[in-house]
Formats: sequence, C-alpha cells, structure tokens
Amino acid sequence: MGKTIRVRDIPFKVVGVLQLKGYSATGSDQDDFILIPYPTAQHKVKGIDWLDDVMCSAISPEAVPPAQQQITLLLRERHHILSGQMDDFNTRSPGDAMKVQEEASRTFTLMLASIASVSLLVGGIGIMNIMLVSVTEWTREIGVRMAVGASERDVQMQFLTEAVVLSLLGGAIGVPVGIVSSVSIASILGWPTTISATAVIAAVLFSIAVGIFFGYYPAQKAARLDPIEALRYE
Repeated sequence: MGKTIRVRDIPFKVVGVLQLKGYSATGSDQDDFILIPYPTAQHKVKGIDWLDDVMCSAISPEAVPPAQQQITLLLRERHHILSGQMDDFNTRSPGDAMKVQEEASRTFTLMLASIASVSLLVGGIGIMNIMLVSVTEWTREIGVRMAVGASERDVQMQFLTEAVVLSLLGGAIGVPVGIVSSVSIASILGWPTTISATAVIAAVLFSIAVGIFFGYYPAQKAARLDPIEALRYE
C-alpha cells in the first residue's frame, strides 16, 4: 500500500490490494489483475477512446436473459445500428461459458468412448482368435467328448465359459491398472478424481459381454463339429 508500480512506464500508486481468489472456472488466474481508472487505461496505456469490455451484474440469475436483451438493445441504439444490420459487439453471460465447457466435456467424453470402443474391439478380436486356435487344438478332445454323450450345448457352454474367463481376467487386470493410473495422474497434475463403484461394475459387465459376444462364433464352431470327423482330425 502506498508504493508506486509502473505499467508500460507509467507510474501508478497502489491504493488497495484485492483478496486472493485463485483460478477461475476458465483457468485464468484471478489474482493476476491490476485495476486502474478506465480513462487512464484508454488514453495513456492503450491509446484508444473506446471500452473493450463492460461487465454487468444482474440482480438474480433469472434476470440475466432480460438484462442481456436490454443491454443489446441499448448498445444497438448507442452504436446507431439499423434494423437488419449485424451487431458490431457481442454479449456473453456465464451460461454461455458453461455451455462451452459442457460441449468441450461432451467432446472429450466422446473421444474417450471412441478410444475405449476401439480397445474393446481389438481385445474382442484377440479373444476370438485365441478361442478359434483353442477349438483347432482341441478338435479331437471335442470329438471324444461328443462321442461319449456331450451335447452341442455342453460344448458351446464350455467354450463360452472359457471366453468369459479370459475377458474377466483382462478386466481384473485392467480395473486396478485404471484406478492406479487415475490416482497417479490426479496426484501429478493436481486434478480431482472420483472413481465410482458404478464405473468399476460397468467395466466388469462389459468384460463379460465382450467375452460372450466374441466367443460365440468359436463356441458355435466347436459345437457343430462332426464327432467322427473330429476324432479323425490330426
């Protein structure tokens, strides 16, 4: 207080200090501001004769839309803008900033969902290939089992169970790795992270669904083997 600082070689006397506020919702530092008289900022600092921004406050959240409309009409009148002409200014409200953040969050979520979908597809194809190899390697054993009375449903359930177990093993490894990664990123970057039980349960259910979906074709192929041909397989 009382000291002199320079802004673009212009001396200013400190007459007050604002309280700490931290970062805003948009990520800007609210403590990195200097407030000076606007005529001084216009003529001595920036060399202009107009205002870049005007900040207004409504009496309530419900009053924001009508206040924004009245401000728009007033500015059009002051700027002599005729009906049908475009505004030479723009107005923004906190709701607009929230919409931008929601759209960015939605885009980020879709991107993560796309990456997860590709990962599930690749993992499912891997499970299907493993199961097809397993069917080929166990062809004679399948023939023996069917020859002693096993039905097509029994063989199908055997391979479906194997596919689900494989996918569950992947889920059992992936869930702890995901939790550890989330906690590590949160501690390094300082981002708040919440891991819900619903997400963990959903991951396990997706693992089961992937195993059933991609294991169905190999299981069907095993169940439809001819026992005689299977016993002759080398």
